[in-house]
Amino acid sequence: MYINITDSETANNKGSSSSLVHYLDKENRAAQQQQPELWFNHERTDINSFDAMQALDNNVAKLMRTESKFFLINISPSQKEIACLKDQYGEQGAKEQLKAYAVKMMDEYALNFKRPGINSSKDLLWFGKLENHRYYGAKDPEVKQGLKKRGERKPGEQMHIQIVVSRKDITNKIKLSPMNNSKGRNAAHSQKMGQFDRSAFKQSGETVFDQQFNFDRGFTDTFRYANEQKKGTLEQRLALHSERRRQETTQQNRPASKQQQLQPAKTHAKARETGSFLKLVTGKAGYDTAPSITRKRKKRKQNEQDQGLTP
Repeated sequence: MYINITDSETANNKGSSSSLVHYLDKENRAAQQQQPELWFNHERTDINSFDAMQALDNNVAKLMRTESKFFLINISPSQKEIACLKDQYGEQGAKEQLKAYAVKMMDEYALNFKRPGINSSKDLLWFGKLENHRYYGAKDPEVKQGLKKRGERKPGEQMHIQIVVSRKDITNKIKLSPMNNSKGRNAAHSQKMGQFDRSAFKQSGETVFDQQFNFDRGFTDTFRYANEQKKGTLEQRLALHSERRRQETTQQNRPASKQQQLQPAKTHAKARETGSFLKLVTGKAGYDTAPSITRKRKKRKQNEQDQGLTP
């Protein structure tokens, strides 16, 4: 699950939200013959673009010109996560379930501020928009290499949700910024301005999805694994690798199910990862092929003798 918070995707967030709202309506303009994807929040799923923009632009009491007026939250499930939703709920059902998941994520967003009176998505002013596709941009390597054109659709499952959330709460009184990194270290400042731990918010997105949809996430697909591999110390990465190996060993030692026992054995073994801890955490891991399997011939010879096939 990829979750990101930015100022805005197409323009700065110091003024009107009209440019961003217009941009996020691009699929409705490109596919006019289809049922348009309307905006949604914790109360409704049929909000039009003008009403969303008007509500955001009117919720800016006592904000200066140089202050952010809104933020953009990008919620992008992986290919595996989208497949999980579609397998359980079908094409249209997956869309509705992803919207319901987005509401729960805005509950997590509210709780992350640890501010009195900000307890759920109902205390926020926000609007979500489901998009079915992603498109190549000028910064994509495929476009730079001339392999794809700007604006061309990206392949694979690309369903995701964009959420525009106001800087002010639903009462238009409390300032809430996810860019505040205090994380409670300065108690007085946090009490006044609020705090927001973006890593904790991203982790909560993964936890909520797994619990809501019974999704079996591999250890290397977790946010924690990716985050510590990228930002962790050497000791943290060593510990992470040890934990990964323990989990792999535990999984390999689990008794096979009846169905698995009835399936024919595979003739080829996957490559087994080798190398020291230091090589693995610094990206220099080597790979050796699995050892060959010695076939058991004695039993076969004995059976042939019993059946009179050998002298």
